[in-house]
Amino acid sequence: MRKYLSFRKIVLYMMIGLITYFSAYIYFTPYNKALDVITYYYGSKGDRVSQIQQKLKNWQYYDGAVDGVYGYGTYTAVKKFQQKNGLNVDGVVGDDTLKALGIYITSQSNNENSSKPPANGNKNTTNNQDVQLLARLINGEARGEPYEGQVAVGAVILNRTRDSRFPSTIAGVIYQPGAFTAIVDGQINAEMQQSSTNAAIDALNGWDPSGGAVYYFNPATATSAWIWSRPLIKVIGKHRFCS
Repeated sequence: MRKYLSFRKIVLYMMIGLITYFSAYIYFTPYNKALDVITYYYGSKGDRVSQIQQKLKNWQYYDGAVDGVYGYGTYTAVKKFQQKNGLNVDGVVGDDTLKALGIYITSQSNNENSSKPPANGNKNTTNNQDVQLLARLINGEARGEPYEGQVAVGAVILNRTRDSRFPSTIAGVIYQPGAFTAIVDGQINAEMQQSSTNAAIDALNGWDPSGGAVYYFNPATATSAWIWSRPLIKVIGKHRFCS
């Protein structure tokens, strides 16, 4: 009798174990698949990017070189394609955009074309902390400005990271002493607007409405006489963007 009860316990434990295993498998499968999704975005390089460029060129969305480098021209062409085809317009080529382009790949067959940026790649390939910091600076400095002007403020920060006269990181540029009013008066901590985050992403993706500016100022509030000496590139909203 005891042996029979022990056998029943073993069978019961085995059934519990199997149920737990299959439940966990079913639950985590979607997440495992999500990790396998391959994306291409500003800064990506490789044969797959060339394939994307060629597809876009064939359909007259892209008129640049098919060089395997996901630059601003490719980014804008992708956005046009996405808009025309009812896709999420973010300038990033993910699974849905790849399928719409007629490109079908798997992560196993695409290791050589990984979307991860090279170690010494574009400085604007960044992390979420940089996106949030840049968005907060834009929010504090250009809240209420035309959207193009908000992106331009973000572009100025990024232009400075590539200029030897300034720090080489987004945080370094933003927190450089006395560089931005929003840091001094605390506006960097103002309630966030979605447009500020969108503007930060567009700037990081390569849009530069400022025309390469490394300075900007509001003539109505500027207190520095020196800033007026900077060559003017353009005016967007209330800000003058200068070199």
